[in-house]
Amino acid sequence: MTSVAQQSGWRSRLRAFLDLPTVQNALIWLIVINAITLGLESDRDIMAQWGAWLVGLDHIILGIFVIEIGARLAVHRRAFFRDPWSVFDFFVVGIALIPASGPFAVLRALRVLRVLRLVTMVPSMRRVVGGLLSAIPGLSSVLAIIGILFYVFAVMATKLYGQRFPEWFGSLGDSAYTLFQIMTLESWSMGIVRPVMEVYPYSWFFFVVFILISTFTMLNLFIAVIVNAIQSEHQHEAAHTEEVLTARIDEERRELLSELGAVRQELAALRETIIAPETKKRLGEP
Repeated sequence: MTSVAQQSGWRSRLRAFLDLPTVQNALIWLIVINAITLGLESDRDIMAQWGAWLVGLDHIILGIFVIEIGARLAVHRRAFFRDPWSVFDFFVVGIALIPASGPFAVLRALRVLRVLRLVTMVPSMRRVVGGLLSAIPGLSSVLAIIGILFYVFAVMATKLYGQRFPEWFGSLGDSAYTLFQIMTLESWSMGIVRPVMEVYPYSWFFFVVFILISTFTMLNLFIAVIVNAIQSEHQHEAAHTEEVLTARIDEERRELLSELGAVRQELAALRETIIAPETKKRLGEP
């Protein structure tokens, strides 16, 4: 029981050390420095002069990351792989350990994925990414609506303007691409709509309606879905943090009770060692 308590004790101390704001900030700065070094390695002139130093610094930072991941594995054990962010950290750090030679030479370019660890280290970034991922079901519905609108307006544009403007509306694909350009408001007026209006004076109504529906209404709906998802993610993270704190308090309480039980056993054994001989002397037992 004492050994179990000791193991739990060093895990708690290691977890507390990893959760220190100083350690977290140091890791964030290492990620930023590593991002800068990886960017500098893409410059031939800089590599010709400072290549050895940059590669050495990259190896040192990678070693620190490996030690950090190993420490987190020792602390959380199987629970480490139940956390998607921890699995992502394990993946991006593990890629750098694979020899980037021969068919694996492409992995050298993937080393820059370590920069994405900033997302896992900075809570605000993690909330944004989590909100975007949770918004995918809602965004898929919005995308489906936009797809239907594009199809309807592309068919109409092809039939209305395809004969006189085949370069923009000659086929369904051409019309869809032109409407996408109009939706982005890139040269939509002078580049496309006004030339069409010279032949079809009332075509402005078609394009204005399309812009109002696609650009303003649908994109605002996109933003609303994402904002709602980020707010939900923030609430979920707050609830998860409360659960983690509660679980950690319960674990520390169990560790304290375990240590208290071990101390009681040691005190009982010590009392037996001290009191038993005196009792035997009083009773006259040998």
